[in-house]
Amino acid sequence: MRVLIVTAGSLGDVAPYTGLGARLRAAGHRVTIAAPAAYAGLVSGAGLEFRPIGGDLAALRAGTAERRPGWSVPGAPGLLDFVRLGRRFVGELGTGIVTAAGTGTDVLLLSSTTASLGYSVAQYHDIPCLGVFLQPTAPTRAFPPVVLGVRTLGGWGNRLAGWLGRRLADRVYADASRRLRARLGLPPVGLGRLERLATADGWTVLHGFSPAVLPRPPDWPAGLEVVGYWWPVSRAGWRPPGELVDFLAAGPPPVYVGFGSLTDTGDGLHALVVGALRRAGVRGVLQGRPGAGVGPDREGDVLTVGDVPHDWLFPRMAALVHHAGCGTTGAGLRAGVPAVPVPVLADQPFWAARLAAVGAAPGVLPLRRLDEAGLADAIRAAVTEPGLRRRARRLADRLATEDGAGAVVAAVDRLAR
Repeated sequence: MRVLIVTAGSLGDVAPYTGLGARLRAAGHRVTIAAPAAYAGLVSGAGLEFRPIGGDLAALRAGTAERRPGWSVPGAPGLLDFVRLGRRFVGELGTGIVTAAGTGTDVLLLSSTTASLGYSVAQYHDIPCLGVFLQPTAPTRAFPPVVLGVRTLGGWGNRLAGWLGRRLADRVYADASRRLRARLGLPPVGLGRLERLATADGWTVLHGFSPAVLPRPPDWPAGLEVVGYWWPVSRAGWRPPGELVDFLAAGPPPVYVGFGSLTDTGDGLHALVVGALRRAGVRGVLQGRPGAGVGPDREGDVLTVGDVPHDWLFPRMAALVHHAGCGTTGAGLRAGVPAVPVPVLADQPFWAARLAAVGAAPGVLPLRRLDEAGLADAIRAAVTEPGLRRRARRLADRLATEDGAGAVVAAVDRLAR
């Protein structure tokens, strides 16, 4: 079948779908990924067709940061800014999905960032669709909603917060959904009712993270499954820069530090990280924004690099300091390396808490409260505590037995029958 995967957001919201698309292609399907234009090279480099849509969260985040330097993690006090940014994010997303799906599509696979609009597009074209989510979005007693970044509130509190989180998402997508359905000539239906209709119609969502990291909640309705990670495609022909190879060979394994494509890694944060690495007595590899080259300056035992594939770099590290995005979290666990999660926004605090809960991290250090001494202590613990590495290695062994992409292939094949 002609399969269209639709996703939007940042690099971490796109890269895992290259691996999923490659597995579907290997199973005999023709696969296209619709994503923000900035990721055209990433998708085509994986041997998949590409169609551009809006929803480039990194670009929107950069513009918001320039105007509102105090923009903070979702959840009070940054909740209003999150809603404002979300509305800009989805503004033209529906139109892009309609255009992308209008050219020879037999089945839609929708990410959590596109499902609220993509389901209406599937209705219009009368084609089957599946949810392929990187984050859990359904309310549950087991944990609080990922978008609010709040601590657990107990069973009923978590479920109520999950319901409130859904209503918040509805506020973000409501205007775009109303405009989209009017354009398509579909009857006006609120997002809450549309969700209930989809559930009644057997809407299936396969979640691309491991049950060893976040088990399927027992109170989720049928059709919501946790199947395991799907990993980005390894870059064919990629070779590590010589300066990086020489640096790794010149001493003990260093500590990786990277905060993803949504974080402004300015001079102040750079100086704090370098100071923490030196205070902890370890070498470091600092990764800047994707697309940057290897830094020309090596600051003693700290090397700055640009875009280096995590599947190559992470197994060579002693520990990983990162923003706890869903993709980076999975890549670190796959490598079996302890983490120091430093979440910034959106679902990152949630995954950071999961890293600590499964014993692969000494704790969580939110970026807004980061200081040199605290980061140095956490790095030292991640590097020296044998229990952290043992648990991280055990999780890596478990992940190696899972086949999340295979579960999606099987679900798509069932639609073809």
